[in-house]
Amino acid sequence: MPDPSTYRPAPGTIPLEPGVYKFRDERGQVIYVGKAKSLRQRLNSYFADVAGLHQRTRQMVTSAASVEWTVVRTEVEALQLEYTWIKQFDPRFNVKYRDDKSYPSLAVTLYEDYPRLQVMRGPKRKGVRYFGPYSHAWAIRETLDLLLRVFPARTCSAGVFKRAGQVGRPCLLGYIGKCSAPCVGRVSAEQHRDIVDDFCDFMAGRTDTMMRRIEKEMQRASENLEFEQAARLRDDLGALQRALEKQAVVFGDGTDADVVAFAEDDLEAAVQVFHVRGGRIRGQRGWVVDKFDDMTTGDLVEQFVTQFYGIFEDDGSDIPREVLVPVIPDDNGALTEWLGERRGSRVSLRVPQRGDKRALAETVRRNAAQSLMQHKLKRASDLTARSRALGELQETLELPTSPLRIECFDISHVQGTNVVASMVVFEDGLARKSEYRRFALRDTSEGTGDVQWIAEVVRRRFARYLDEQVADGPAEDITDNADQPGEQPDTVDRGVAPGIDPTTGRPRKFAYAPNLLVVDGGAPQVAAAQAVLDDLGIDDVALVGLAKRLEEVWLPNQPYPAILPRTSEGLYLLQRVRDEAHRFAITYHRQKRSKAMTTSALDDVPGLGETRRKALMSRFGSLKRLRAASVEDIVEVPGIGERTAQAIVAALATPRDDQPAVNATTGEVL
Repeated sequence: MPDPSTYRPAPGTIPLEPGVYKFRDERGQVIYVGKAKSLRQRLNSYFADVAGLHQRTRQMVTSAASVEWTVVRTEVEALQLEYTWIKQFDPRFNVKYRDDKSYPSLAVTLYEDYPRLQVMRGPKRKGVRYFGPYSHAWAIRETLDLLLRVFPARTCSAGVFKRAGQVGRPCLLGYIGKCSAPCVGRVSAEQHRDIVDDFCDFMAGRTDTMMRRIEKEMQRASENLEFEQAARLRDDLGALQRALEKQAVVFGDGTDADVVAFAEDDLEAAVQVFHVRGGRIRGQRGWVVDKFDDMTTGDLVEQFVTQFYGIFEDDGSDIPREVLVPVIPDDNGALTEWLGERRGSRVSLRVPQRGDKRALAETVRRNAAQSLMQHKLKRASDLTARSRALGELQETLELPTSPLRIECFDISHVQGTNVVASMVVFEDGLARKSEYRRFALRDTSEGTGDVQWIAEVVRRRFARYLDEQVADGPAEDITDNADQPGEQPDTVDRGVAPGIDPTTGRPRKFAYAPNLLVVDGGAPQVAAAQAVLDDLGIDDVALVGLAKRLEEVWLPNQPYPAILPRTSEGLYLLQRVRDEAHRFAITYHRQKRSKAMTTSALDDVPGLGETRRKALMSRFGSLKRLRAASVEDIVEVPGIGERTAQAIVAALATPRDDQPAVNATTGEVL
């Protein structure tokens, strides 16, 4: 493995100007391309302490054998050169926005004498105008079938078109009026291109103009007593309206925009983009990519813009006037200038703040989150991947057997208040939610923090485990004297199996120990948990900690963490267990905090004790509903008089100084 110090440029040789740099491996292949406002400042960051680098960055610099750079004059030139090199060399460490599936588009082959309408997949071609992409090919064909009545353009292949011209007969579409049959000369090349241009105008969003024109022609035909022509135009108008109904209207002002959103974790990011043309959603695309070098959301936006809009190499007409993103990247000026040059007119890159655009951006964000979740579940549901994950953990952690039962603990609190802990259980690589447990812990005091809370919850969990083992009795004591001649085994008829509570018949909550115990944190949390296990005399449970920042796996009494490969299924399983523990802890913390807010809101009401507060919550269900209730509604609760009801309404209408204000309509903290 190459050492980055062996190919580090000599001090002072890296220029300060903006530019683009390439890392090459031992075979001379480009493995990473990047740009920088200052080449010296950016490249020096790669040659810092390797242990402090992001996992994927560390893998890149140790895989490289040389680095080279090219100085440019402006940031826009750097942006253009970076995209060109990424496209040319396809470096394996660069983020690549490749589709999670192949999306079809409606394409118009404008480069042909008789342009054709067809469904196309794959890379963009010069001279072809694209509409979409669509989620499904059948959606394109359904829309196209409606529009061919109004715009009877050619849809056949070159072979069919040539054969029809040779025999002098059009295809079926020509006979039923869904093709103008230029193959047999019914229309000239100029007339057919006019039909195609009208189709492109309609698909590009100029629908109102087309509808008004057809309406005028229909009225004119009716006034001239050409009723058959008027009826045909009426049917054409209905076909256009049905085609428009299939595309949701999101903006009434005819906005042309792409709405982009991301959902990300420490290692991966999902991106979704909705294409809005003429105020209507025309298409949708999505990707899942690996993150690199501690990438922020702004970095992801920049990478997406350069790679996605770089494919439009003809006239840039497919680049919209607006690109709505979650975060403005640092190089916003260079990006918008570069986009404007490609489009031929101004392009704005902005974050929607309110109204319909903000609502659509939130919808796109939810789609991105759903895409990332589905991507993770696809791996989690793979039996082969789960088996490989358990095998990798057994080998890496040097366990005697596969960790078929994994338990993970996480702590959640806000500045030491409402402290809770979660315990989640995975068996055979899958979550077993019936075994989940949650703990309420003491609030913060001097010297108390995450490390002490981890120790407390581990102690409580395994103390209960030892107590339940004593209640069941050791298995070896049951038939200890069975091999003595002439004696009967000293059996104990408990009536239930070990691990089962004899009073309820249900499994005990902490009857089984895990093969692997995971704590959310690094070396301090692992040391605290190991000290508890040693104190309790438990030596058959393996322990690891998973640190969030670099996804390092910490083992007890080890000065350095274990680094699992980025593509390791074992690491992915640990991440899922840790993330599930975090989700479960956050959920319980929010419930506890909400309950505390509800109780404190009613503390100052005279004559309202614990029993009446419970009666109020039982009657209304939540503080939000109680705030919306009238005095008459509150009086209906047993034990609540009119004077007390008035005091409750007054207390909830005016927030206390030490209590956050809550919106009476939404229930949100203001």
